[in-house]
Amino acid sequence: MTTLWLVRHGPTHERTMTGWRDVPADLSDRAALDRLSDYLPADALIVSSDLRRAITTADAIARNRLRLPDDRALREIDFGAWDGLHHTQVSARDPVLSRRFWEQPGDLAAPNGESWNDVTARVARAIDALIAAHAPAHLIVVAHMGVIMSQIPRATRQTAFAAMAHRIDPLGVTDMTLAADGWRIGRINHIA
Repeated sequence: MTTLWLVRHGPTHERTMTGWRDVPADLSDRAALDRLSDYLPADALIVSSDLRRAITTADAIARNRLRLPDDRALREIDFGAWDGLHHTQVSARDPVLSRRFWEQPGDLAAPNGESWNDVTARVARAIDALIAAHAPAHLIVVAHMGVIMSQIPRATRQTAFAAMAHRIDPLGVTDMTLAADGWRIGRINHIA
């Protein structure tokens, strides 16, 4: 049995769409990081996206856990031309596409970006590879809101649209267990 502990990186304070832009996390709340680290299994392996906000968060909560190499496949969804734009700018630039992108997640992508189905498949391949290499184990995956939301349907059988409705806060933890009979969801967005 393998349990995933999907952790969203620390807050960035960005007010624009932030996908592959490499912005830092604010890790000044040491007490929150300590509570998070205390909540997670001490014997877990820890891996992160290769973006700075995830790397520094993973390093801040790692303690004596084995730190696996950062993984580019665990990056946030690539928002392409929308990355760095406020949602009002995105709506003005691409009014129909931007609305459909969120209301009908699937094969639609931002210009020069990636679709919901693309990010879901990319992340699932990375997580499946981690499980194959390290099962049974507790795996802490420090990544991004879109990464976490993309994996919730594996355990809940929810649609992508329903999964996107979940709140995923900075430093929130979503746990999922892979047992012989398939995936089970635990808590979504637990704040330690």
